[in-house]
Formats: sequence, structure tokens, C-alpha cells
Amino acid sequence: MKVYKFGGASVRSAEGVKNLKYIVEDERNGLFIIVSAMGKTTNALEVVVDHFMAGRRQEALKEWATVEAYHATILEGLGLSAGEKSPVQLAPSCVQKLYDDIRAILTNETPTESEFEKWYDAIVSYGELVSTSIISEYLNAAGVPNRWVDMRRALVTDEKFKYANVDMDASTVKLREAVAGDSKNPNDPAPQIFIGQGFIGATPKGETTTLGREGSDYSAAVVASILDADSVAIWKDVIGVLNADPKIFPESTFIPELTYLDAIELAFSGAQIIHPKTIKPLQNKNIPLYVRPFGDKMASGSVIRGEIAAPIEVPILILKRGQVLMQIRPRDYSFVLEEKLGEIFKIFETYNVKVNLVQTSAVNMSLSIDKTRRLDELTRALEGHGFFVTRDEDMELLTIRGYTELYLERYSRVPGIYLAQRTRKILRLMRKAGTPAAI
Repeated sequence: MKVYKFGGASVRSAEGVKNLKYIVEDERNGLFIIVSAMGKTTNALEVVVDHFMAGRRQEALKEWATVEAYHATILEGLGLSAGEKSPVQLAPSCVQKLYDDIRAILTNETPTESEFEKWYDAIVSYGELVSTSIISEYLNAAGVPNRWVDMRRALVTDEKFKYANVDMDASTVKLREAVAGDSKNPNDPAPQIFIGQGFIGATPKGETTTLGREGSDYSAAVVASILDADSVAIWKDVIGVLNADPKIFPESTFIPELTYLDAIELAFSGAQIIHPKTIKPLQNKNIPLYVRPFGDKMASGSVIRGEIAAPIEVPILILKRGQVLMQIRPRDYSFVLEEKLGEIFKIFETYNVKVNLVQTSAVNMSLSIDKTRRLDELTRALEGHGFFVTRDEDMELLTIRGYTELYLERYSRVPGIYLAQRTRKILRLMRKAGTPAAI
């Protein structure tokens, strides 16, 4: 068994879906395919959620209609359209059923702000459900038989909506049942190819959850671990792992091999290689992870595994945008580290806020956090627990792993640096968005 994961950029068009078929059509020894929402569908669905939560039903439905229209162009390009009618009527029945379900939610449900994360998961998950239904239908029609797997019935999670954690024991039972053939029906043997959604699961009560943005990588790793896969391949629009995003740092370098530890540190720092949770399920069973180019199925790409032939010898640059620099100080001037640290992080956990950098002095703590719609609530909660809070928004965090003196001089001597943190191997710079990259 192999596990392949395809991101939204890879399947954003009919041509991308056809290329997915070209990549998978010869895999006849067991393949589980994890697919994300197509193109920028998740972003569009987040707009739907915002309208829905604000009570703007018509605006939510209108935005959803644009999502349907986008998928209609892909269906038409794949030859799956049912006729020249409205976009809603062009979809195969399995896709149409999903359209009907989400329209019912947007029309009939009345959400409350306290349930934002729950409704976010319920709505945004339809991006993956639609994309995998379309791809499954297309592959079957094109002579690549497969079974569509509803990951809401296969991955069991906790109730931490929007950032759910997978219950591996419960999911093992569910997923293995999903891929097994019906032993009582000889006409329903287990196929060789399965297609499931990345990013989503469900609580034991059946409520839909998501695993965090870009969580499809994590889904692929969990599936690989449960099914004892030989390998995982993430297909991307790059030749493999690079030492920097070429769109930001043009002089990027290809890295052929990384260890699991390398990958964990890079993912935590914000590298768009893989989701931070991805490595642990793979490392537990020593399953190699390949990052391969979607445009060339014969290229080997990069590999992440337990041991590599030689250490990485080039600095790795990671720019994490959408950050907030928050400074916290106890009103009573008590020591932050000794007396208040646990209390502060408990509050952050309550509001599902990820902390990316911490720096402390005697009575002051500075943190880089992901921007969140609950930022004002978080601030009020901290103030209610006796802290002074200041915020600098529109920030970005630059991490340079394996920096040299040249890189230190080049990137830390520019204006706009609010905070610098340096260890023997890692340089981290909190800076205002739009700061010149280097001198």
C-alpha cells in the first residue's frame, strides 16, 4: 500500500485532475489517495462561513453559488456534466447531494458566535467532500476503478473543532473497515485504489471536525500509519523540498534528503513543506515521506526519513506571515516565568491560539501568534486575569535555520525588526510586514 496526497493547487482545474489520473492509473498494488479542496475553495468557503455567522444568509448562499460555478467548469472539462443547464444541475448525483446538504445548512441553521469553530468545520469540510467526489467519479468513468471513502466515517477525532486531534485506536478500526471488501458479497471486493478527503474527520458523536489548515498532509500520514503503508508521497508544484520559498527568496536550493527531525522543525517554523503534525505518525513506523513534482511523475523529488546520507549544508529560510506580536506583563509585577507562565498558556489554549515564538524578561513576555478572529476576546481574557497587554499587528516571523554570519548581517540589520532571537543554529526575527528582505 502507498499513500498519495494531492493539494488544492494540483487539482484546481480539469487538466490537473487529468494529470492526477496519469500519475495514479498504473498503481495496481494498493493506493490510498488523499485530496484537498480544489484551488482556493477553502478560502471561498471561509467567506461563506463569515457571512453565515453574521446572519447574512443571502450573501452566504451567493458566495456558495460561486463555489458551485467554479466546480461546474471542472466538471465540464472532465466530461462529467449532466447537460447544458444551470451549474447546480450539471453535477453528478453524488456531488449534487453535497450541494443540497450545504444549502440546507446555510438556509435553515441559526448559528451562535460561541459555536464558530464547530460551524466552520461543518461548512469548510465540503470543499474536500466535493473535490474527492468529482475525482472519484472521473477516475471510475476513465477506467480507473476506485472506492470513495468518507473520512468523517473513517477518522475519529476529539472535539477540538478546527484543530482536532485524531484518535488513532478508534480510527484504526473505522478506516480498516472502510477499505475492506464486503466478505459477504463476492461482487464487492476491496478495490486497489481508494480516495478520501484530507483535513477532515468527525467526533465520536459524528460531528464534523477539521485538523487545521493544510491538515491534508496529516491525514495522509495517519492513513499511512494505520494501513502500514510502504511510503507517502505529497505531490506539489515544486521539484521537491527547497531551502526557501522561491516566490520570496529567488535564490532557492533543492534539498534531496531531510530527517524527520529536520522536517518537524521546519514545519513548526512555518515552512509550507508539510503540516507540523505529519511527521510523528510516519516516524513511529519509519515510513518515508516523498515530496514529488506534480508535473513530472518520473522525478524522485525529496525524501524525509529517519537517516540521511549527509546533513543539510545550506541555510533554510522560512517566512511566516499573518503574525501578531503580543506583549504581556502582570499588573502586580510578579515574575512572569516563575509564577504566571502556566496561567498565560492555559488562556491561549482556551482560545485555540498557536504560539510561534516566546521571549521573556523578568516581568514581560513577548509572543508571536497567528492572527485570529478571536484576538480581541483573547486580549480581554488576559486583561481579566491581571495582565497588561499590547499588540503589534501586521507582522511576520522570519526563521533562518543553519544561519551563517553573512545571513545574520544580511537579514537582522534592516529596519523594522521588533524582536530578534538567536541560538547556535537558529535565527528568528519578528518584523513588520513589508520590511525589506535583506540589506
